[in-house]
Amino acid sequence: MEAKELVSLAAHAFEFAGVGIMVAGALVSIVMVLLRRHKETGESAFRHFREKLGRSILLGLELLVAADIIRTVSEEPTLQGVLVLGLIVVIRTFLSFTLAVELEGYWPWERAKYKALEERKRTLSPERRPGEEPRAPLEQPPLEH
Repeated sequence: MEAKELVSLAAHAFEFAGVGIMVAGALVSIVMVLLRRHKETGESAFRHFREKLGRSILLGLELLVAADIIRTVSEEPTLQGVLVLGLIVVIRTFLSFTLAVELEGYWPWERAKYKALEERKRTLSPERRPGEEPRAPLEQPPLEH
């Protein structure tokens, strides 16, 4: 088998894996919702379904982008091929970003800020964990109008 055939086979394998992950993710998401339908409200089950499905779509898109890159690099580079690859990568990257925002509620570059806020909320919450000493409530300054 020649190198060109191997590279083409690798691109097909990435495409197959990407589509397979999206289909498997959809099926697993549906099964999980059906198994949890008695434990969760409709809204909570729907949110979990969207979260699981969205994550599988994101992973599948990443593999499809990899397949496109492999295919374009393996062929004789032409301006049209590079432009088509660029357009495909831009579209799939846009889809990935919008899915990430929908799943997480913020832009990927804001992740550190929101994780720090979440950690701060967790450490300042009046709830305590088993075996933990109660914390005194924190005084908050009055709001200025």
